Amino acid sequence: MNGYPDIRLRRLRWTAARRKLFDEPMPGPEKFLWPVFVRAGRDGRDPIEAMPGQFRYGVDGLLRDLENPAKTGIGGILLFGLEDNRRKDPQGSGAWRAGGPVQKAVKAVKKHYPDLAVFTDVCLCAYTSHGHCGTLRRDGQVDNDAACARLAKVAVSHAEAGADGVAPSAMMDGQVAAIRRALAQAGCDDTLLMSYSTKFASSLYGPFREAERSAPRHGDRQGYQASCRDVATALRESELDEQEGADILMVKPALFYLDVISRLRGTTKLPIAAYNVSGEYSMLIAAAERGMGDLRAMARESIFAIRRAGADLLISYWANRYGELLS
Repeated sequence: MNGYPDIRLRRLRWTAARRKLFDEPMPGPEKFLWPVFVRAGRDGRDPIEAMPGQFRYGVDGLLRDLENPAKTGIGGILLFGLEDNRRKDPQGSGAWRAGGPVQKAVKAVKKHYPDLAVFTDVCLCAYTSHGHCGTLRRDGQVDNDAACARLAKVAVSHAEAGADGVAPSAMMDGQVAAIRRALAQAGCDDTLLMSYSTKFASSLYGPFREAERSAPRHGDRQGYQASCRDVATALRESELDEQEGADILMVKPALFYLDVISRLRGTTKLPIAAYNVSGEYSMLIAAAERGMGDLRAMARESIFAIRRAGADLLISYWANRYGELLS
């Protein structure tokens, strides 16, 4: 009895009832973080053309649109701040302003939705006049150590506003250690630190940069984000961030880097977050709009793939549509 006809694997999937017995369940909404964009001003929401179903929010608009995802039971949100162009400067000083959009949004969300976990993106690119993730040296390169000091200030300002966790995304060497020290010195020992530890210089960030208005004015970010052609070094980034005190590691993007998620899963016991990025979201919507696939089926399959690779948390723009597409 070594094979067919005695062994018939179709027995396991012959009916929907049998498939239900053996198939892995869809990750629950509690495993999802919804990335949201918050701008200055209290009211309203502005549609993001490149990301249908996503918006730039004033605080009150965000609170309204959080009602349904919160009822669905999503785990939390990841906040990105937008700075008015007139307030941007070479240092990105608006990023740690106590009255900034992220700081205000954190306080408001924690007040109205205390059961939601609130994470904040910690970076400078949306606040600098040049669009890079730190201050620039005379040669035009980002000053790594100066950036770390400023990122630490941003993280503390978010933690003091009430954020459950901070997520540094600038890919500066030593940023996790600098932030962990600063949080401790500020008495924010309980703040989670979710590092964008293996973040690639990807071609899939275009819709996000439109949403965040954070594209660099000159050059690119390949000098500090990981190369997709050097996975060994990319994985070392996560290893070093774990040593520096990260609580959660992240791989970004997700779908093009499932192998990296899987390899990281085999080397760490820390929770792994996978960022299902804007380009991955928008391409599925574009395919569905052109009749090339069913959006619900594609979204579900993509989430199963990320989870199967080993991700514990899913940072995804599908989160606010969980009830519609994933439940």
